Amino acid sequence: MNRETLSLPMVALRGLSILPEMVRHFDVSRPKSIQAIEEAMLGDQKIFLTAQKDVETESPGVTDVYQTGCVAAIRQVVKLPKKMLRVLISGESRACINVMEFEEPYMRANITVIPDTDTSIEDTGAEKNPMNLDAMIRGMKDIFKEYLLKDPKLSKELAVQIENINELKKLVDVIAANMPFSYTDAQQLLEEPDLMRRYELLAYKLVSEIQILNVKEELQKKVKERVDKNQREYILREEMKLIREELGDDNTLSDAEEFQQEADALKAPKEVKEKLGKEIKRFKNSMNSPAEVGVIRTYIETMLEMPWDKVCRDHKDIAYAKKVLDEDHYGLEKVKERVLEFLAVRALTKKGDSPILCLVGPPGTGKTSIAKSLARALKKPYVRISLGGVRDEAEIRGHRKTYVGAMPGRIASALKQAGVKNPLMLLDEIDKVSNDYKGDTFSALLEVLDSEQNSKFRDHYLEVPMDLSEVLFVTTANTLQTIPRPLLDRMEVIEVSSYTENEKMHIAIEHLIPKQLERHGLAPDQLTISRNALWKMARNYTKEAGVRQLERKIGDICRKAAREILETKKKAVHVTERNLHLYLGKELYIYQMANKADEIGIVRGLAWTSVGGDTLQIEVNVMPGEGEILLTGQLGDVMKESARTGISYIRSVSREHKIEENFFKEHDVHIHIPEGAVPKDGPSAGITMATAMMSAITGRKVRADVAMTGEITLRGRVLPIGGLKEKLLAAKNAGIRTVIVPQENEPDVEEISSEITRGLEIIPVSHMDAVLKIALAE
Repeated sequence: MNRETLSLPMVALRGLSILPEMVRHFDVSRPKSIQAIEEAMLGDQKIFLTAQKDVETESPGVTDVYQTGCVAAIRQVVKLPKKMLRVLISGESRACINVMEFEEPYMRANITVIPDTDTSIEDTGAEKNPMNLDAMIRGMKDIFKEYLLKDPKLSKELAVQIENINELKKLVDVIAANMPFSYTDAQQLLEEPDLMRRYELLAYKLVSEIQILNVKEELQKKVKERVDKNQREYILREEMKLIREELGDDNTLSDAEEFQQEADALKAPKEVKEKLGKEIKRFKNSMNSPAEVGVIRTYIETMLEMPWDKVCRDHKDIAYAKKVLDEDHYGLEKVKERVLEFLAVRALTKKGDSPILCLVGPPGTGKTSIAKSLARALKKPYVRISLGGVRDEAEIRGHRKTYVGAMPGRIASALKQAGVKNPLMLLDEIDKVSNDYKGDTFSALLEVLDSEQNSKFRDHYLEVPMDLSEVLFVTTANTLQTIPRPLLDRMEVIEVSSYTENEKMHIAIEHLIPKQLERHGLAPDQLTISRNALWKMARNYTKEAGVRQLERKIGDICRKAAREILETKKKAVHVTERNLHLYLGKELYIYQMANKADEIGIVRGLAWTSVGGDTLQIEVNVMPGEGEILLTGQLGDVMKESARTGISYIRSVSREHKIEENFFKEHDVHIHIPEGAVPKDGPSAGITMATAMMSAITGRKVRADVAMTGEITLRGRVLPIGGLKEKLLAAKNAGIRTVIVPQENEPDVEEISSEITRGLEIIPVSHMDAVLKIALAE
């Protein structure tokens, strides 16, 4: 089949593909394209049109356009302002670029006209059987008629024209030329020379367009139904309002009017009132939009419920506060003292800045209940916010109103719950707060707890500043290590230390037993627990700093006693030290008591744990070897460094203690702390390990009634430690008589109650020499 070759001016079109039989106008503004049109008009008015691959390309070359385009005849050219031309063309035949003759000053291409092939039709037998061809023509016309029903934009004249076409090629070209296809879909049809495949591609695209129009029609129908429903509701409301006015029954105010009345009566800062006024106006103007109305209504109701200027009077009776604190808690003298000081300052200054108290201590020591008692003493509303596991900053600051399901933050919600602007707000478990990609929660708390900033705290949902300066914040934590320093600086830390056995017994008698008897439906005369039984429970059935486990054990006894009373018809159950095991089973914990005899290489150390103090034995053995130091018992990095520091100190003073020069080259030193399954770490076992090593190396026995705590330096200085109260309590429980502590901890010793220190000889030391003199037997 011969193919005609032509040389024609060429124009690259943006976002437009021209097809045969297409009559179309387009605007031309590029100088190269304008000159190409002018050259074509000077000749036979034929031009080659092809589409750009990327519509953003400003100066396309041969690689930037599709190789297949359309030869078109220019029917009309109209000049427009700003050096533009409007060109009317009609597409004639497909063609492809052979070579670009030149690109400046305009594009001219050598092209080959592509004739239509009909091999596919011949294969199907359409030429031999006219019925097949007729069926194809009718099928295409039926599809096009169905499309016309869905898209009324196409003219009726086109429908008549299509109906009168009986040639398959012309039918396919005319329909393709008049369909509102995208330029990429039109380019697919342009690049297909085979008539049968072009027929199938056009039929597929027509059916796809029909399906899209069906979906669009269904969506429009649903939207119209919703709009009609809203309009109907609006008309009915207006009619109802008119009927009420006609009947004189117009007492019922609209929601907007009610909101306006409440806003006028609200005691709040000017900024809040202005914001409320704007939102109420928006509410009135959005009555036809239920989704927006719902969001605005929730916001207005929240703003109206906030206690902007509502305050409660503080109860300033110091005697009453002392009575409440003593009723609710046994011990905790430092905490009670600080609370009473705060009340005294408030009473004298009439206001006073509210401090941020941070109660730090082990679990179960009554930190949360102290906050409740303080609120009761002040007769203030009490609200509690649990911060454990809070990761999202929006939990504190609130969500912006633009989010679906937006709500105020926990601080604003707690104020709303309290109903006044000066409640006692407990931020529980502040050390358990964590951060992630949603924001820095600790930084949000900085603004809440900073007395210089919190008078203008801005919640993202409320969008107006709240005054938190009058809120009495109380925070609780188990440890200060996870709280960032800037946040810690804004709080007044009060340590709530471990309870002694005596304190636990008093708490059990005065608080825990009455509470559990009431919870289990028992009268006070139906169950009695002896003091010795309580003492044993505290020592051998619980191992904690607080009283939570002790309360559970009392609950266990109450349940068993209730069952026993019902089954045996007893009038009362008496629990003593002897029959305690019948109710609680065998003893769970046994204290390691002081060794009966002095031994070589064994020293009793004191440790602080999250459940109080404990004692631990450090054992050292010396054996022939090559000078290695072996450390076992799951020791942490700090304890390992303490052991190495201790051995270096011993080597530096080996002459004074008559240790042979080659001793450390010919012997291995093995340090072990029993209970190897329990990890151990901390900076307070240095002098203990050094003493044990010196004892094993020199062969001198260590006194069995001595325990010690303190860190050692390379030169033998003894450094201070923490948790002294818990450690001394553990030493006393273990039957230790003499405790060696760092000299810098002497102020801590003075603050510890005589109940703990009674019977203990506490010796402060500043150097390792003094430790060895006390601990090593002569």
